Amino acid sequence: MDILKVSASSKPTSVAGAIAGVIREKGNVEIQAVGAGAANQAIKSIAVARGYMAPSGVELICIPAFANIEIDGVERTAIRLIVEPR
Repeated sequence: MDILKVSASSKPTSVAGAIAGVIREKGNVEIQAVGAGAANQAIKSIAVARGYMAPSGVELICIPAFANIEIDGVERTAIRLIVEPR
């Protein structure tokens, strides 16, 4: 599964386009976000991606989870959002 990493400075429309592209190509995508700002941008991106995919009859769902990742030698907790068509 492809992983898209979202930061607090990511543009939701750009990430949404990437989500839609990966969904069309691979069928599902995982989004990782560390921190409140990044999680906010990730959720907005999924909402926009749903709008991009809806006209073609594809309804996207999001499954949230936690993931432990390492950044610069420090273990952090990330929000993992699995996005796939219903």
